Amino acid sequence: MLDPNLIADQPDVVRAHLARRHADEGMLADLERIVALSERRKELIAERDGLRAERNSLSKEIGALYKAGRRDEAEAMKEKVSHGNVRTKIIEEELDTVENHRRELILGLPNLLHDAVPEGKGESENVVVRTWGEPLLTEGEGEAHVEVGQALGILDFERAAKLTGARFAVLKGLGARLERALINYFLDQHTGEHGYTEVLTPYIVHRNIAEGTGQLPKFATDMFKLSEPLNGEDAYLIPTAELPVTNLHRDEIIDAQELPIRYACFSPCFRSEAGSAGRDVRGLIRVHQFHKVELVWVAHPDEAEKHHQELLGHAETMLQRLGLAYRVVELCGGDVSFAAHRCFDLEVWLPSQGYREISSVSHFSDFQARRMGLRYRPAPVDGKKQKPRPAHTLNGSGLAVGRTIVAILENFQQPDGSVVIPEVLRPYMGGVDRLVPPEA
Repeated sequence: MLDPNLIADQPDVVRAHLARRHADEGMLADLERIVALSERRKELIAERDGLRAERNSLSKEIGALYKAGRRDEAEAMKEKVSHGNVRTKIIEEELDTVENHRRELILGLPNLLHDAVPEGKGESENVVVRTWGEPLLTEGEGEAHVEVGQALGILDFERAAKLTGARFAVLKGLGARLERALINYFLDQHTGEHGYTEVLTPYIVHRNIAEGTGQLPKFATDMFKLSEPLNGEDAYLIPTAELPVTNLHRDEIIDAQELPIRYACFSPCFRSEAGSAGRDVRGLIRVHQFHKVELVWVAHPDEAEKHHQELLGHAETMLQRLGLAYRVVELCGGDVSFAAHRCFDLEVWLPSQGYREISSVSHFSDFQARRMGLRYRPAPVDGKKQKPRPAHTLNGSGLAVGRTIVAILENFQQPDGSVVIPEVLRPYMGGVDRLVPPEA
């Protein structure tokens, strides 16, 4: 969440960022409500604190009056204190209401944008930063992954539909092994060469965990909610391992010398994908359940932008070693996600569709950390202990497994119907170097 003091003291700064995001009138109106509530909060606190100070002062005078035998004056002052206490209670009740409403509205405001984020309203105005590799097949050449996978006998959408309906898949034989190979390869590379600590977290989280990373309350329709409370609280299936992993250190204070903390986590991801349609609903591109290896950083604010580029490089390395052509795209202000401060997408080349996102690598500044109480303690200055400050968080897919399979099937398909397995995956495939149609 945004710093409430920043909103109250510098609302024009927030307005400018909302303008860069092309925020709607409703969000701008919410900002004005927050400013008004902040002003009312300030008034209430001033009145409450004034009454408390008056009560303390009068209490001392009352004792002195009783000692001096001036009982009537003392009783009159006690009555004044009593009226002040009643008013203080009313103020505190209103203050609770104001603060709760203000927090609810603040949770609906997106993060501030980094100065380097390009101007633009939507996806068409994102900026291509660089490309890597030459596409092996041109757009429209070869078959789409659905046809390739079905011909190989490794993808079964019809039987998946029997189990859970549309937008699920069953992977069979070497298809299932390819999924497992990619998961293990990604984890081995990130924990070995790139130095991440592997974690395996729950796939269900409580509401406050999803609020901490910014999925709730804004994106509730994109998540699957459990019909019954879990351990007494509302709970959701995770749409990404970002939720549990980033929240591992919620409500903690981390010493600055321990930063950065880096985690790699495999998990299934569950998304309702409300509103998505068209080409994305066919095959493995946009499904309700998929696997992903997520990379999460907790970082010092002064180092976070440098770490953002490191994280991006780690995700790129996976595509390069698989031999998949891709491009890096920086998202413009109107396309940066709600919680992100700055974001780069990795878009892999798919002959059936062109470039498609396979990883989104984001820096969230202190936006998530404020929501989850994640802080670090700076190093002492002149021997003096420093106050804790919100840490910065980052994450990115390293990579989305299903979309990687799509890219392999489409880019490495051969005229005879087989698909060549990238060399780095062959040890994980038991030495298999290609997928071959059953009749071959």
